[in-house]
This record gives sequence, structure tokens and C-alpha cells, in this order.
Amino acid sequence: MKSNDILRRGRITTTWSEKQQRLRVTYRNKDFCREVIVRAGEGDGEPTVNANGRLSFDITLKAGQAWHRCLTYDLVDGVKHIRAPRECTASSATSDHANKMEKWRRGVLKIGSSNEKFYRCYNQGVEDMAALRLPLKGTDHMVFLPAAGLPWFVALFGRDTLIVSLQTMIVYPEFAAGTLEVLGRLQATERDDYRDAEPGKILHELRYGELAHFKLIPHTPYYGTADATPLYLVALHAAWRATGDRTLIERHLANAEACLTWINKYGDRDGDGFQEYQTRSTAGYENMAWKDSGDAVMYPDGTLVRGPKALCELQGYVYDSWLRMAEIYDELDNRRRANALRRKAAVLFKKFNEAFWDEDSGFYAYALDGEKKKVLSIASNVGQCLWSGIIAPERAATVVKRLMRKDMWSGWGIRTLSAEHASFNPYNYQTGAVWPHDNSLIALGMRRYGSRVPVEGAISEVAGTARGATERDAAASLRVRPAGRPFDLPGAGRGREGRRHQACDVRGQSAGLSGVQLQAAQPHRTAARFSLAQHP
Repeated sequence: MKSNDILRRGRITTTWSEKQQRLRVTYRNKDFCREVIVRAGEGDGEPTVNANGRLSFDITLKAGQAWHRCLTYDLVDGVKHIRAPRECTASSATSDHANKMEKWRRGVLKIGSSNEKFYRCYNQGVEDMAALRLPLKGTDHMVFLPAAGLPWFVALFGRDTLIVSLQTMIVYPEFAAGTLEVLGRLQATERDDYRDAEPGKILHELRYGELAHFKLIPHTPYYGTADATPLYLVALHAAWRATGDRTLIERHLANAEACLTWINKYGDRDGDGFQEYQTRSTAGYENMAWKDSGDAVMYPDGTLVRGPKALCELQGYVYDSWLRMAEIYDELDNRRRANALRRKAAVLFKKFNEAFWDEDSGFYAYALDGEKKKVLSIASNVGQCLWSGIIAPERAATVVKRLMRKDMWSGWGIRTLSAEHASFNPYNYQTGAVWPHDNSLIALGMRRYGSRVPVEGAISEVAGTARGATERDAAASLRVRPAGRPFDLPGAGRGREGRRHQACDVRGQSAGLSGVQLQAAQPHRTAARFSLAQHP
């Protein structure tokens, strides 16, 4: 549907019950069935009239008179019948949904602030994250995971779910616990080229629709991502540090060790010490990092990079994951494994800063291509290397300065691709648009090197994307409007996780509130008050 390549494979039937005021729409293709049942009987006025699936209401109102009619929707997936609430929306303050929202608000971290912009941004983010909660069956109970976004991405994703869990750790660490459990349960155990699966790999995306049901797409689940596996290790360490729950480590240690094995055996495809990706599937993705559009990786002249690619941020994720796992092995009194991982991380740090740094441009390469040649397009990915800590400290200021130049800085966020690049398009998803989640990780990276780089002003500006990107996961990177609100990006998902959790992360970090500090001060996530300086 998103590509407008619509092919109806099954049959749609519609039935209407005048007496029950109920419309049933059924789609069936062999053993695949989906239904929606609309009830329109509760409310004021004359009965509803149905005409070929269209419900009409005859309304006559006098001055000052009110009218309302409740429409409820039951959803049926062939096996499970999800019933709509039966109470009228006029009593929404006491509805089951209202009760669940109140329970959610009680369970998350509460922050009071004299900074009104921060306060409103944070609370709106908390409300929006509630709408993105995805209930999935855990080992022996239901858990909530963050869905990737509306309307296209209400599904389990590996990378997206892990990043949201990381960036909401101080707000709702249960996201991380559920994510680690479900992704660990679905971790690949065998090689399946059609699904780009390899033992130890964390999934990219899981779908339950018609195409997945008939195996016409590999998303059952699909494992075509190179970054979810190291990010699983990053999230495990962060969840343990934020909650102090050692059982998280013990419960998921086997998954973590399988991730480490995958990184060594499959992530490094040619044994050169770097992480590369390339699909083996006839239906696989050309690109398997967070910029996974087919046109996302290109040379400076705009030519697309084909075949195996070693993206810069992948090296950073692995570097970070090895150091974090070393700390976990310290906790488990396994000094041998801890020291081995630290040695591997030190080797990768040295190799990365030798192979990816380009002296002529004064910047790091976006990637290495299949022939190990540098792809010198100026892209935001290098900023995420600050977050992972793989950038040499003496070069951090240079990296920040380059990211903040006019061709990269839009006025409210860092572009995915330089405006001077041949492929730049401010309205394109990953070759010019601004992504709040990308910017928040970059801001955290700036903070990480803060003792060496004057980044407070930059962090303040980057954090402003949370105030501007109030609707979508990405926005066009035209210069900011006079009113301060960015331009919408056509086709971007509304409510995508990319901007919803950003306020919970970058603002807290810019104020110096790390997850560990908050957890120590508020172990039960009770209300906390902080005085945050006003940003210009």
C-alpha cells in the first residue's frame, strides 16, 4: 500500500444488520482472514443508514442542541477477536482507556521543571509513548514494547525498539526488560538466507500480515539488520546499570554470548576486523543500518554504493558493546572474558581511527566499500560515532565543528546528508531530512566528549528538535521557518519513535541527568523536581 502497488489477492464481503446496527467487513484469501465489525447503535437520533459499506446519519439540530453517536470497532484476525470498549465515549474520563492511561502516568518517571518548554515537551513525549506501546507475549506473561510508529510501523522492530528502550531507560525501564526478553526469544538460531538469518542475530522486523502469512516477504521475522545485534548488548548493559537488576544479566547472558559470536563470525564477513553487511536474500535489503533506504549510501558524486559495506556507526556500536560486555563480565567475576573484550575494543579503536579518518577532508568516512575504499560523503552517521565513543578524543572537536557547518546544520537539526552533496534532497527520507532520534544520539555523543568540546550550545539547539518535530519521525531539512517549526516531510510516519523518546533522552543528558544518577536518587521512579536553565 505504501508504494501504491496494490494487488487484491482475496475477496472482500460486507454485511449489514439493520436491527443490530452492525457493519461487518471481511477480507479472506484462502486461510488468511481479517475482519472489522463496526457498531453504530449507541447514541442520539435516527438509526444509521448503510449504503454499500458507507454509514450515513440524518441529523437535525436546533440552536444549542447537541448530538452524538458512538461508533465502536471490533477487530478479528481469523483467530483472535479484539472487542472494542462498550462504554460511551461521552464517559471517557472513567473509561477503561482512561484508567490504563492513568496507570501508565503513575508508572513512569515524573519530572517537574521551571523550564516550561522542557516540561511540556517531556510530558507530551510520555503521552505519545503510551500510544506506541505494543503488547506482546513474553516468556510467561504479557510485556509492553515500543512500536516503531504510526501508521506503517506498528510492529516489532529490532533496532528501533532497542534505541527507544535505551532512550527511555530513565523514564520506563520496563521497555528495556520487555525488549530484551522478546528479541532474545526470537534471536536467530540457524542460517536462513531468504530471511538473512544467522545464528545469534537479532531480528530487524516481524510482520503478521497477508504477505508474511504466505511467505511472500521474508518478515517472519526478517533479520536484515547489521546493528540490532550489538545494540542488544548495549541495551542489556544499560538496563542493568539503570535498574541494578543483576538477574537481567543472568537471564539474558546466553543471548548476549550468542550476539558476541555473531559479531565475530558473521558481522565481520571477511575477517578484516570491521563489521560489514550484504544481503543473501532474493528479497533482502541493500542497506542494513539505520539508514536502510536503497539510496541511503552513496559516493560523493551520487553513485550508489553496492555490495558489502562497512558503515562507520556499526564499528562504533560494536566497540561500545564490547566495552559494556567487559563490564558485565567483571560483574560476573569472569576477568578473562572481560580483558579479552577490552583488548578487542582497543584494537578496533585503533583500526577504525586509521582506516576511516581522511586527512584531506578532515572528517571520517561514511563507510568503506567492498574494496575497502573510503566513501567520503559527509553524513550524520559519523555523529553517532561520538555517541559510541570510538572517535579519537583529539578529533572530536573537529567532528562536532564539521557537523555544525551550514551544509549539515539546518537551523534546528543536523541533516542526514550534506546540502552540498550531489544526492541531497531536503525532502528525502535519509538523504537530506532531519531525524530527531539521530540528532539526539549525536547530542549525547557531543556530551560524552564535553570536557574537550564546547558543545552546550549545540546540545541546546539539537534538543530543540523535540519541540519542533511534533508530528513525524523525520522532517525536511530546509532552513527553519521564522516561527521556529520545521517543515513536514511527506510520507514520514506520524508518532514514529524517532521523536517521541528524544525528549526523554537528550534534554535529560543536557541537564546532566544520566540514568544511573536518576535511579540512585529515585529508585522507585517517584516524582522528582529539577531546576533546568532556560535555553534561548
